[in-house]
Amino acid sequence: MSTIRITKEFRFEGAHALQNYDGKCRHIHGHSYRLFVTLKGSPLNDSTHPKSGMVVDFGDLKSVVNRMIVDPFDHALLLRSDAPLKEEIAAAYQNVIILDFQPTCENLAVYFAGLLKPNLPEGTELHSIKLYETPTSYVEWLASENTDQ
Repeated sequence: MSTIRITKEFRFEGAHALQNYDGKCRHIHGHSYRLFVTLKGSPLNDSTHPKSGMVVDFGDLKSVVNRMIVDPFDHALLLRSDAPLKEEIAAAYQNVIILDFQPTCENLAVYFAGLLKPNLPEGTELHSIKLYETPTSYVEWLASENTDQ
């Protein structure tokens, strides 16, 4: 049986501030994120099944990623739990997400992997996450390099 990787791209807008960072990103600023989620598995080999020949229906993958990541994180402000005025900001604005980690692109990719892994369609596994923060800058999380998570 062949192992196939399938990838779907997602886009969402978000803002963050990097607490105690020594550059411009310490200020609240936004990004147009591009997220690539790659799953791997074997195509279904059942000619009587409507999903025959597929690893997973792209619509099923879209549903999971939208529910777990895009819907909650789109147009959200991400702040670390020790950010000053976080309570006031969260009370004044909707869709403020307080995280226990610095909301860097790297940490978000790891966090997103943790959100997705237990919620994937049956017969698939997460292969990688690629998260673009700008058109020319991205991070990549690979399952093969993160077996301890």
